[in-house]
Amino acid sequence: MTMSTNGLLKKLRVSKPSGKVRHQHPFSTFAVTTWLVIFAILSLIPMIWLVLAPSKTDKELSYRSPYAFGSFKGYWNAWKHLRYFDNGVIGTWLVNSIWYTAAIVIIATVTASLAGFVISASNVKFKKTFLISTLIMMLVPPVALVIPLFVEMDKVHLVDNPWSVILISSLYPFGAFLAYIYYTTSIPAELYESARLDGCNDFKLFSKIALPLSTPLISLLAFFAFIGNWANYFMPYVMLPSSQHYTLPLGLGFLFLSTPAINPGVGATSVPIYKPEIALAGALIAVPIMIMFLISQKRLIRGMLAGSIKE
Repeated sequence: MTMSTNGLLKKLRVSKPSGKVRHQHPFSTFAVTTWLVIFAILSLIPMIWLVLAPSKTDKELSYRSPYAFGSFKGYWNAWKHLRYFDNGVIGTWLVNSIWYTAAIVIIATVTASLAGFVISASNVKFKKTFLISTLIMMLVPPVALVIPLFVEMDKVHLVDNPWSVILISSLYPFGAFLAYIYYTTSIPAELYESARLDGCNDFKLFSKIALPLSTPLISLLAFFAFIGNWANYFMPYVMLPSSQHYTLPLGLGFLFLSTPAINPGVGATSVPIYKPEIALAGALIAVPIMIMFLISQKRLIRGMLAGSIKE
């Protein structure tokens, strides 16, 4: 790569938006800030309860303050009770959820970023057709594809196999369209043209130029892929009939129907799972999403705003 391309890359990395900054009216700033604070409080209240509830016993949840803390031993007791069910199969469900989601996030992020780049900047034919197909896939409800996907997985003998869920969930048309928007608006076409003059093919164009400049996009794609699949219930329910292959949301749904906490018709001594155990199970699903958001919030905001500033 010659100095012309390197100069454009350097200029792109250090360039800052120019122009006058508009100052908002104090009242509008106050109204927006107030609304955001109220929304944040309303969002945090159930999360705080969910985190504190497993620290108390079932009786304490009935008469103590909803936001009172019980003891750290309460978390351990609730986890032990969850592990009583089917010889600790909840640990298997948790591991399944982690590795299914990790595989989906990696595959979906890589394929979506590549697809977005191909549609926006490569020299392949039928780019417009690919873009229209991507938009059509975004409009098709996932429920409408369940039967065809099940038949397809059955034909290739992947029903009751984790790879059926991983491969299907890695189909990420929204991510491909998001990548297309990013590569179209955030990276100047002149940069691609300069690199082609230096002898770069499409693969080098992606790996040497587009990918190093797309960190906000990669973070955004990975975040949405994680959010969409960590708590996914319907597709694993259809594709994985064996309980050993369940994800955490699917397994916990089955567990709750087998306990007196949700189903009063079940014997009270069958499985010692009540309100604290249910709260802990809910936290196992909700807290990782919250942690992921807190870790990636800076890159997430940068990715959402990418391309919104006109050069």
